[in-house]
Amino acid sequence: MAHAQTAQEEALSDLVNPLMGTDSSHGLSYGNTYPAVAVPWGMNFWTPVTGKMGNGWGYTYDAEKINGIKQTHQPSPWMNDYAAFALFAETGALKIDQDERASWYSHKAEESRPYKYKVYLADYDVTAEVAPTNRAAQFRFTFPKSDDAHIILDGQTGGSMVAIDPARRRITGYVRNNHGGVPDNFHNWFVAEFDHDFTVTRTWDDNGQLSADLKRKGGHVGAVVSFKTRDGEQVGVKVASSFISPEQAERNLTREIGRDSFDQTEAKAKAAWERELGRIEVSDPNIDNRRTFYSAMYRILLFPRMFHEIDAQGKTVHYSPYDGKVHDGPLFTDNGFWDTWRAVFPYFALVYPDLDSQIMQGLVNTYKESGWLPEWMSPGHRDVMIGSNSANIIADAYLNGVRGFDVETLYEAMVKNATTSQGRPKDKKGNVLTAVGREGVELYNQLGYVPYDAGINENAARTLEYATADFSLSRLAAALGKTEEAKKYAAQAQNYRKLYDPESGWMRGRNKDGSWMTPFNPYAWGDAFTEGNSMHYSWSVMQDVQGLIDLMGGDREFTDRLDSIFTLPPIFENSYYGSVIHETREMQIVNMGQYAHGNQPIQHMIYLYDWAGQPWKAQAHVRDVMAKLYSATPDGYPGDEDNGQTSAWYVFSALGFYPVTPTVGEYAIGSPLFQKVKLTMPSGKALTIEAANNGPKNVYIQSVTFNGQRHDKTFLTREALQGGGTLRFVMGPTPNKTWGASKAAAPFSMSAPGARK
Repeated sequence: MAHAQTAQEEALSDLVNPLMGTDSSHGLSYGNTYPAVAVPWGMNFWTPVTGKMGNGWGYTYDAEKINGIKQTHQPSPWMNDYAAFALFAETGALKIDQDERASWYSHKAEESRPYKYKVYLADYDVTAEVAPTNRAAQFRFTFPKSDDAHIILDGQTGGSMVAIDPARRRITGYVRNNHGGVPDNFHNWFVAEFDHDFTVTRTWDDNGQLSADLKRKGGHVGAVVSFKTRDGEQVGVKVASSFISPEQAERNLTREIGRDSFDQTEAKAKAAWERELGRIEVSDPNIDNRRTFYSAMYRILLFPRMFHEIDAQGKTVHYSPYDGKVHDGPLFTDNGFWDTWRAVFPYFALVYPDLDSQIMQGLVNTYKESGWLPEWMSPGHRDVMIGSNSANIIADAYLNGVRGFDVETLYEAMVKNATTSQGRPKDKKGNVLTAVGREGVELYNQLGYVPYDAGINENAARTLEYATADFSLSRLAAALGKTEEAKKYAAQAQNYRKLYDPESGWMRGRNKDGSWMTPFNPYAWGDAFTEGNSMHYSWSVMQDVQGLIDLMGGDREFTDRLDSIFTLPPIFENSYYGSVIHETREMQIVNMGQYAHGNQPIQHMIYLYDWAGQPWKAQAHVRDVMAKLYSATPDGYPGDEDNGQTSAWYVFSALGFYPVTPTVGEYAIGSPLFQKVKLTMPSGKALTIEAANNGPKNVYIQSVTFNGQRHDKTFLTREALQGGGTLRFVMGPTPNKTWGASKAAAPFSMSAPGARK
């Protein structure tokens, strides 16, 4: 009984390991994450810093020294950070240079939780702690006996201002550092309020020269406030910020922290995590799998971040990183839809329709403020990745019952993407942001594909992604009663056929005159494809898997080709990139052949067995990937985590199903990981997923029932899942090759006979 009681009282947020994925580098990613101290979808995160200022790898697990705890908004090391500033504590002779001040630390004296970070700064005998709110945070520094105890506020390189007000025990100011995607008037205004009087106050200039000046402005300035401390004396700092104004930063401080103690802020942050993580209750004896599951869930609940604030009248307002003005309404940022459309946004549509609605209204605001939908925003439009994947998340939301946003405006924006590439935003050097809209759309609309010889990179990948986006566009058009437009885009959703090369059996770049690109090497990364090769991208026909099966010659040929991905050697050709990119290396080293789970294009592929009469192979491979490539450890991801996407694959797969096709509200069945899971749906109804006889060797489905009714289809619908009840799997050590093997059992395809509308 004691054991059961402990499990029941277990804090889910304490199963999360925010250090999962932090043992990463530029050359090899096991997640490329950092420990984000935050509340779900918070405007600001906080993270310890072990790296150099301005380096995207701000915290790496193998580092020996720590030099600050910074406010961060970084979605990925490849995008880097913006609006960052750091706090740090020292004793003795003051050091402000980042490398000189860095203190030795140990993971044995480090506590990393979603709601709190705590570390012992060994060189100074100081313990530093931080606990977050949405737009603010509390720090607590425990000092030894010292006549020279210091707290530094480092404004970082990229434009900063600091002002010390000893009477009010405050440091205020702003930082402007960024890596693009901001207007000229971009500022992050901050206020830091201390609970001790200062004995000495100093600021430093761009040259690192200290003086008694109370105010400094420059490229990289900072402030130092000093104290005389008793042994064990704690100095508290309440910090808040705003992208709108200094007054709004004060408002955020008062509203979100006010008179709360550090412990109260920590408890509120922990409660916020418990509330969201508690939407899914896992009962299973395998503590490692539960830790991995909740660590992955934590990552899904961080991005996209709120960029809006609450004004004096209690109204939701936001500073626009598009036009530099303050507007009414919500705005979210720090997301690349190329990654997250696949599983993160389907998760929101299923479990968080109200949040999804807010994000969609934020997209309406982005379109109104910039004239275009975002594809990668951080905080404004950024010029990275390809595709028109905003179409998928918008249509998927609406078709899955999400309401409360201006869908007609978003439909207009989607059509604009599919019609013209003229008038797209430019960067500060005047270069067109080719990642916004559809690069090559005029040629795509003329030929049905983006040609290989038109000077447009990654053209085959673009064609396949545009075709999927056209499918989503056609589905939304039909739902809005735009019948002719629905037909037009449904026809374009078949454009994937134009790139299928029957001779090689793979997707291949095509020239303007219709001839194939030569030479063709299916092992070659990049060139016509994006961060992958033809073998990875040839499965990117989520809208019409049956159509792809037909092209490849039928179920047998299709499944043989799926099998080959795991049995071919992990050879590659990387001349397009000039060196071996980390995604290639991540495929090569895990002994899974050509299967490159560390990047998004192939992550859905395993589930395609469900369309071809061999769902038992999907069951085996899904469980194999979960067991081998994920763990709640610093090297716990198979590649870049990517704003929740690689985590969402795990969370869905552990539940036993995965969203392959956008907009249709169907989830392909894999193999559930746990013995019992309870999901609380948006309506409050509970869905219980049971897996009898489940275990590491019993990965195969023997039978399925849903609310007592036999279920032989290889998919589940959103309506059924949101309706609640009991989904029961019976598992075993050998495949049941008849379950789900008929064509009638397969999930949606455009080309399937009597395709479901």
